[in-house]
Amino acid sequence: MPGQPSIKLYTDSTPNGIKISMALEELGVPYEVDHIDITTNRQKDPWFLEINPNGRIPAIVDTLSDGQQVRVFEGGSILQYLTERYDPEHKLSFPKGTRDYWECNNWLFFQHGGIGPMHGQAAHFYRYAPTKIQYGIDRYINETRRLYRVIDAELAKSKSGFLVADHISIADIAVLSWVIYAEFVSLDMSEFPFLQKWERMMSARPGINKGFHVPKPLMFKIKQGDPEVFAQFTNERKDWILKGMEEEAKKR
Repeated sequence: MPGQPSIKLYTDSTPNGIKISMALEELGVPYEVDHIDITTNRQKDPWFLEINPNGRIPAIVDTLSDGQQVRVFEGGSILQYLTERYDPEHKLSFPKGTRDYWECNNWLFFQHGGIGPMHGQAAHFYRYAPTKIQYGIDRYINETRRLYRVIDAELAKSKSGFLVADHISIADIAVLSWVIYAEFVSLDMSEFPFLQKWERMMSARPGINKGFHVPKPLMFKIKQGDPEVFAQFTNERKDWILKGMEEEAKKR
């Protein structure tokens, strides 16, 4: 592994962004950070679209052994890339082809296809939508709650306290990046005792805690439960979200 960073991480303080910095910190892999403040739409600039055509964070650029660069985007893809290339000791992964490897994939994609989209829509309708649509609020919060229950039940069976086998994995990191925002969508973690215990255990890890605060201090985490922080967090993004929706609608 090179002494100087060969990985450049393009990220912001969002659930999808911090999952990559948490993984990098846990692996001890050096990396350089480019803070993409998504509220300025820097992620829509032509140069960034060459890295991720979808105009979203996170994304990384790395240098392969042939000296050529490779781009990797989408959180799950980046997590798999990092473990395949930089985790020979399986700190966050499992030997390829084993039962634990496939089980880790199960939960990684459970987050990618379930918790992330449902949690994100719950936040949109509950916090950002200009018109409060109770059906949308109930639909997505209840589905997020159901998904939390699935994880809680799985953790209840875990002897190690982790989602897969006997140690932390990219599955834990992917799920954690959203679970820390439970209160933001009005979910009470006391409903999920095993998930709550797991969240506290995970958050206490030095690498995880350091990763929370890349590219900037995650005030939402530092002052979790503070109504003023919730309001600030919401207001910083609300106008940007609605403006972005208007601009996309004009392109039709």
